[in-house]
Amino acid sequence: MFICGRYEGLDERIADLFADEVVSIGDYVLAGGEMAAAVIIEAVARLVPGVLGCEASTVEESFSAGRLEYPQWTRPPTFRGLAVPEILLSGNHAQVAKWRRLESLRRTEARRPELLARHPLTADETMLVQGGPTKRRRRPPSEK
Repeated sequence: MFICGRYEGLDERIADLFADEVVSIGDYVLAGGEMAAAVIIEAVARLVPGVLGCEASTVEESFSAGRLEYPQWTRPPTFRGLAVPEILLSGNHAQVAKWRRLESLRRTEARRPELLARHPLTADETMLVQGGPTKRRRRPPSEK
Protein backbone atom coordinates (compact mmCIF):
# COMPACT_ATOMS: atom_id res chain seq x y z
CA MET A 1 0.00 0.00 0.00
CA PHE A 2 1.23 3.49 -0.82
CA ILE A 3 0.43 6.56 1.23
CA CYS A 4 0.66 9.50 -1.13
CA GLY A 5 1.15 13.03 0.12
CA ARG A 6 -0.29 16.08 -1.60
CA TYR A 7 1.49 19.44 -2.08
CA GLU A 8 3.66 19.64 1.06
CA GLY A 9 3.53 15.92 1.84
CA LEU A 10 2.18 14.00 4.82
CA ASP A 11 1.83 14.84 8.45
CA GLU A 12 4.99 13.32 9.91
CA ARG A 13 2.90 11.41 12.47
CA ILE A 14 1.21 9.45 9.67
CA ALA A 15 4.59 8.40 8.31
CA ASP A 16 5.79 7.51 11.84
CA LEU A 17 2.70 5.46 12.63
CA PHE A 18 1.88 3.77 9.34
CA ALA A 19 4.83 3.78 6.93
CA ASP A 20 7.40 1.01 6.80
CA GLU A 21 9.51 2.83 4.23
CA VAL A 22 9.81 6.18 2.48
CA VAL A 23 10.48 5.90 -1.25
CA SER A 24 11.58 8.48 -3.83
CA ILE A 25 11.58 8.09 -7.61
CA GLY A 26 13.96 10.97 -8.28
CA ASP A 27 15.19 14.44 -7.53
CA TYR A 28 12.20 16.51 -8.59
CA VAL A 29 8.96 17.72 -7.03
CA LEU A 30 5.44 16.60 -7.94
CA ALA A 31 2.17 18.10 -6.71
CA GLY A 32 1.23 14.74 -5.23
CA GLY A 33 2.53 11.24 -4.77
CA GLU A 34 -0.07 9.50 -6.94
CA MET A 35 2.00 9.58 -10.13
CA ALA A 36 5.11 8.42 -8.29
CA ALA A 37 3.10 5.51 -6.85
CA ALA A 38 1.89 4.64 -10.36
CA VAL A 39 5.50 4.64 -11.63
CA ILE A 40 6.57 2.25 -8.87
CA ILE A 41 3.58 -0.03 -9.46
CA GLU A 42 4.31 -0.16 -13.20
CA ALA A 43 8.01 -0.87 -12.67
CA VAL A 44 7.41 -3.59 -10.07
CA ALA A 45 4.47 -5.24 -11.87
CA ARG A 46 6.68 -5.87 -14.92
CA LEU A 47 8.81 -8.16 -12.74
CA VAL A 48 5.89 -10.41 -11.78
CA PRO A 49 5.96 -13.60 -13.88
CA GLY A 50 3.19 -13.60 -16.49
CA VAL A 51 2.42 -9.87 -16.35
CA LEU A 52 4.10 -9.17 -19.70
CA GLY A 53 2.99 -12.43 -21.27
CA CYS A 54 6.53 -13.40 -22.26
CA GLU A 55 9.33 -13.43 -19.70
CA ALA A 56 11.90 -12.86 -22.46
CA SER A 57 10.35 -9.41 -23.03
CA THR A 58 12.47 -7.90 -20.26
CA VAL A 59 15.79 -9.35 -21.44
CA GLU A 60 16.74 -6.69 -24.01
CA GLU A 61 14.93 -3.61 -22.76
CA SER A 62 16.45 -0.44 -21.34
CA PHE A 63 18.60 -0.90 -18.24
CA SER A 64 18.51 -4.72 -18.42
CA ALA A 65 22.28 -4.74 -18.92
CA GLY A 66 23.24 -1.18 -18.04
CA ARG A 67 22.35 0.00 -21.53
CA LEU A 68 19.43 1.83 -23.10
CA GLU A 69 17.35 -0.14 -25.55
CA TYR A 70 17.91 0.21 -29.29
CA PRO A 71 15.53 2.41 -31.37
CA GLN A 72 12.19 0.95 -32.43
CA TRP A 73 10.40 1.12 -35.76
CA THR A 74 7.02 -0.15 -36.94
CA ARG A 75 5.08 0.02 -40.19
CA PRO A 76 4.94 1.59 -42.72
CA PRO A 77 8.56 1.21 -43.86
CA THR A 78 8.62 4.91 -44.83
CA PHE A 79 6.81 7.65 -42.92
CA ARG A 80 7.00 11.31 -43.95
CA GLY A 81 10.20 10.66 -45.85
CA LEU A 82 11.89 8.77 -43.00
CA ALA A 83 12.69 5.14 -43.73
CA VAL A 84 13.23 2.18 -41.45
CA PRO A 85 16.93 1.24 -41.62
CA GLU A 86 17.49 -1.28 -44.44
CA ILE A 87 19.23 -3.76 -42.14
CA LEU A 88 15.97 -4.21 -40.20
CA LEU A 89 14.16 -5.18 -43.40
CA SER A 90 16.91 -7.54 -44.58
CA GLY A 91 15.77 -10.69 -42.81
CA ASN A 92 19.35 -11.30 -41.68
CA HIS A 93 18.72 -11.96 -37.98
CA ALA A 94 22.40 -12.02 -37.02
CA GLN A 95 23.03 -8.63 -38.65
CA VAL A 96 19.86 -7.21 -37.12
CA ALA A 97 20.99 -8.36 -33.66
CA LYS A 98 24.43 -6.82 -34.21
CA TRP A 99 22.89 -3.55 -35.42
CA ARG A 100 20.53 -3.40 -32.44
CA ARG A 101 23.38 -3.97 -30.00
CA LEU A 102 25.48 -1.24 -31.60
CA GLU A 103 22.55 1.21 -31.63
CA SER A 104 21.90 0.40 -27.97
CA LEU A 105 25.48 1.37 -27.17
CA ARG A 106 25.28 4.54 -29.26
CA ARG A 107 22.01 5.58 -27.64
CA THR A 108 23.40 4.93 -24.17
CA GLU A 109 26.53 6.95 -24.91
CA ALA A 110 24.49 9.86 -26.27
CA ARG A 111 21.73 9.94 -23.66
CA ARG A 112 23.09 8.30 -20.50
CA PRO A 113 26.91 8.19 -20.58
CA GLU A 114 27.02 7.61 -16.82
CA LEU A 115 25.64 4.12 -17.45
CA LEU A 116 28.73 3.31 -19.51
CA ALA A 117 30.90 4.64 -16.70
CA ARG A 118 29.17 2.27 -14.26
CA HIS A 119 29.04 -0.62 -16.75
CA PRO A 120 32.13 -0.34 -19.00
CA LEU A 121 32.10 -1.86 -22.47
CA THR A 122 32.86 -5.55 -22.63
CA ALA A 123 35.60 -6.74 -24.98
CA ASP A 124 32.89 -7.90 -27.39
CA GLU A 125 31.18 -4.48 -27.28
CA THR A 126 34.49 -2.69 -27.84
CA MET A 127 35.10 -4.77 -30.98
CA LEU A 128 31.55 -4.09 -32.16
CA VAL A 129 31.95 -0.33 -31.72
CA GLN A 130 35.29 -0.32 -33.52
CA GLY A 131 34.05 -2.30 -36.50
CA GLY A 132 30.27 -1.77 -36.48
CA PRO A 133 28.08 -0.52 -39.31
CA THR A 134 28.03 3.19 -40.08
CA LYS A 135 25.93 5.40 -37.87
CA ARG A 136 22.44 6.10 -39.17
CA ARG A 137 21.81 9.64 -40.31
CA ARG A 138 19.40 11.78 -38.29
CA ARG A 139 17.47 14.44 -40.14
CA PRO A 140 18.06 17.96 -38.88
CA PRO A 141 14.94 19.62 -37.39
CA SER A 142 14.74 21.88 -40.48
CA GLU A 143 14.08 18.82 -42.70
CA LYS A 144 11.23 17.37 -40.61
